[in-house]
Order: sequence, then C-alpha cells, then structure tokens
Amino acid sequence: MFCFQCEQTSKGEGCTKIGVCGKQPDVAALQDLLLYAVKGLSQVAVEGRKVGINDKKLDHFACEAIFSTLTNVDFDSNRFVRLINETVRRREDLKEKVTAAGGKVDFAEGPATFIPEATKEALVNQGEQVGVKSDPAMDQDILSLRELLIYGLKGLAAYADHAAILGREDDTVYAFVHEAMAATLDKGLSVEDYIGLVMKCGEINFKAMELLDAANTGVYGHPVPTPVPLGAKKGKAILVSGHDLKDIEEILKQSKDKGIYVYTHGEMLPCHGYPELKKYPHFYGHYGTAWQNQAKEFDKFPGAILMTTNCIQKPRDSYKDHIFTTGLVGWPGVRHIADKNFTPVIEKALELPGFLEDQNGKKVMVGFGHNAVMGVADKIIEAVKNKAIRHFFLVGGCDGAKPGRDYYTRFVEQVPDDCVVLTLACGKFRFFDKDLGDIGGIPRLLDVGQCNDAYSAIQIAVALADAFNCGVNDLPLSMILSWYEQKACAILLTLLYLGVKDIRLGPTLPAFVSPNVLNVLVEKFNIMPIKTPEEDLKAILG
Repeated sequence: MFCFQCEQTSKGEGCTKIGVCGKQPDVAALQDLLLYAVKGLSQVAVEGRKVGINDKKLDHFACEAIFSTLTNVDFDSNRFVRLINETVRRREDLKEKVTAAGGKVDFAEGPATFIPEATKEALVNQGEQVGVKSDPAMDQDILSLRELLIYGLKGLAAYADHAAILGREDDTVYAFVHEAMAATLDKGLSVEDYIGLVMKCGEINFKAMELLDAANTGVYGHPVPTPVPLGAKKGKAILVSGHDLKDIEEILKQSKDKGIYVYTHGEMLPCHGYPELKKYPHFYGHYGTAWQNQAKEFDKFPGAILMTTNCIQKPRDSYKDHIFTTGLVGWPGVRHIADKNFTPVIEKALELPGFLEDQNGKKVMVGFGHNAVMGVADKIIEAVKNKAIRHFFLVGGCDGAKPGRDYYTRFVEQVPDDCVVLTLACGKFRFFDKDLGDIGGIPRLLDVGQCNDAYSAIQIAVALADAFNCGVNDLPLSMILSWYEQKACAILLTLLYLGVKDIRLGPTLPAFVSPNVLNVLVEKFNIMPIKTPEEDLKAILG
C-alpha cells in the first residue's frame, strides 16, 4: 500500500505497511480501486452531459463513493467491494443511456472499461495496480497536483453529500466532480492545466459549502449564541459524534420522552446553536473533545455512541459493543445503521447504566455563525475603529493525535487581550474551553462552527472588508490553520481561489505537495509553515 493523504502519514512521507490511522493494506487497495472505478464512471458522465444525460442520483452516488475514501470514514473492506461493483453497474447503465442519446462511450481501455474481479482478494490485487504510485514514470509535480486535486475533491464530495442529504444540490458541483475525476486520467495535462483545475476545485468547493450552509440554516435556522454545558445529567445517555445534522435530528426525534439525554461530541458541538435542534429538552450538553483523548473518553462514556461521519481513531474492542455507525461510516466489528432507524442505539442506551449522578462542569459558547456575528457588526466595526480590537485571528481546522498540535493551544493563550480569536472545526478542541473574556461585550473567542462553516468565516471576513472598503488581505486578520484530512485540503483550495494570502499552516506541510508545487504556493500566496507561537505572534503583530 501507499497512502499519504493525511497529515499523520508515516515519517511525513507515506504509509506503506499499515495506515497510521489504522487502515489495513486491503482496505487501502480497495479504496484506490474504488476511486479508479469512479474515474471511469465520471468519464461516461462527462460524455453523457454532452448529449443531455444527467442523473442526480448517480451524481450523488459518485460523491458518496469519493467521500467514503476520505481519512477515517470507512475501513470495512466488504463495503468497498459492494461500492466498486455498484459503481461499475451504474457506469454500464449510464453507457446505455448515453449511447441511446447519440453519445460516444467507446473507450478503448482504462477505468471506463474496467471489469471487477469476482473475489475480494482478486479485487485487492487489481487495486494494487492502480494506486497513487502505480506509474513510477510520472512527473513528481504532476503527481503532486493530481493528488492535491483528488484530495480537494474528497473534501468537496463530503460537503456536497451533507448538503444533498438535506435536499440542496447543484449540478455545477456534480459536473465539476466528474470533469475533474475524468481529467486526472489525461496524461497530456501540464502543470499549468492542473493548477487551473486545483483553483477551480477551490471555487466549486466554495459553492458546495454555500449549499451546505443554506441547507443547515434552511432546515434548522441560523445558529444563535448558546451556552453549552460540558458536564452531564444523571440518566441514560447517547453520544453523537461526526458532522451530519440530519442524524442528530433523527436521534433527538426518536429518543424523545424515553428518559435519555443526548450529548454531542467533536464536530457536533455547534449543533447546540441551531434553533430547531435546541428545542428538544433532552438535548443536553457536550462530552469530550475530538481527538486528543477520544479513546479514553469513549471507554468512560456510560451510554450508546453514534458515529455519523469521520473523525474517530480506530475503535477499541472495549467499547465496540456500544458504538454504532451510520451513513458512509464503517469499521469491521461495529454495527452499522443504514436506514436511520436508531432503535438499536436507543435500546443500547436504555440497557447501559448512563450517568449515575449530575456532573457539573464548565460551559462553552457556540453559535457565532455569519448571521449572528453580522448582527453585531456595528459594534465590531466601532471597536476596530476606536482601537479596542487590534487584530482578528482565525485559529481553526483539523485536530489529530500527532504531537505538535499543542502549538494552537499555546498560540491562543498568548493572543493579546485586545485581539479576537475566531475558531471552527475540531481543531478548536485544543482550546475551546479557555475563558478569554470579552471586548466591550464581544466575546474574545467566537466559535463559528464546523469545518464547513469556513463559509461563515469567509462571509464575516468579506463583510468586514466591505465595511472598511478594503480587500480581505488588508484586514487586521490572520489565519492560523491546522490540517489533518481532505476536507481541510478543500477549504485551503477555496481560500487560495479567493486570493487569501499569508496563511500559516501546520503542524506539518503535506507530504503530497512536491517542493516545486510548494514553491508556487509560497510565491503566489505566501503560505508558510507555523513556527512557534511567540515567533508567529511577533511577526504578525510586530
């Protein structure tokens, strides 16, 4: 196997025996084969669009298939076998429709003609022939940009999937997914061609995040500032982790009046700010973080646990009996719920002891999306004008278990009292419970939301730039980002598409970015690696 798509990849170079994330070689090979199959499906879909053949269900399926290969989503080899075969079946059905409409699907070779073997072992062998480094003669800069594009597409596919679940879709997004996946097969593309596709991926990802923002707020209302307890209530308990708001809504509906409290974990924390979710009286608080102590936290949780998307370390055997997955998520030995009937989760929660007494803890504030922040924009603008607020820092992104991420905690702790920190995604769990006080009633730590709520952060920045009649790069705003997986890649590409410069990125730079590609990013956007909090704050503030 060879995989270097995440920040924690072995030795900062690539995982070759087993994934640091726990991914086994057979799963890695099957993921590679699934992506290969989707590329073939996309080739046919591109031809189909030329003759007016569009299929939203197929387009959504393609996004789901791509999303399933994102870090820490699905490690169940049997499910990848099914996905590969389903991809090929859909490809062949689409070929018939395109042919009937007068389109051309006479591909001589490659993924559009690929026929999967009958056994899992044989499929693994096929996958090993089409992995990241299957062409040793490929130019390293082309390989780097190709993989950057694919990883950006994985993040884009995740956001498009979340939006589609709530009824928001856009054919512009789907068309680009197919266009870009098919383009990765074109050996005639130059470095400049790939840079254009990478920037377009950032543009389309912005559209996908916009769709998801509209989906979330359209169904659940705009988030409002809300205090969330970090303790626990005496009683039965369900913990929901991941990203998918529809799943937590269903859990809340189905567990209503059953004597069970529902808690968030990880990226579900911002759900407490949505009015249509806040209305459930048994939606109580937040338990644990996202990465640092996750296994220990799950071991101690006395109720049922539901994982809705990625962001979990390999499950321990000690809590496999009370953990469930839904959507695309899967691990061997963990029960999967495909139909959103969460009766087994509820029954397990009622069977387990729950919390035996109240546990009082801190409270944290959530709900500072673009609508809430713009509601007090006049106060913020006045505070900047009278120099009460000197600088804004966006400190957010992914969390992970690899050493070095304490940088973000130390950075936030050292931010001067006349500065405001905006944060989002699971990276905030390094410091989300810090009491930074306020500036004239404006909290110094503003939780914008999940990783996809980078859209909100961008809207806030654009609104401030408009208010001060300047560009985003001219604002007293610095971005200090952490990355782990491919949604972070997609967001970074969006920021670059928007022309944002001077981003500080860590804890380490991506292994899949070649030196020459990195030089281009540095020269054009002044991307730089984080150093120490002291050095970076001095460089920014002087």
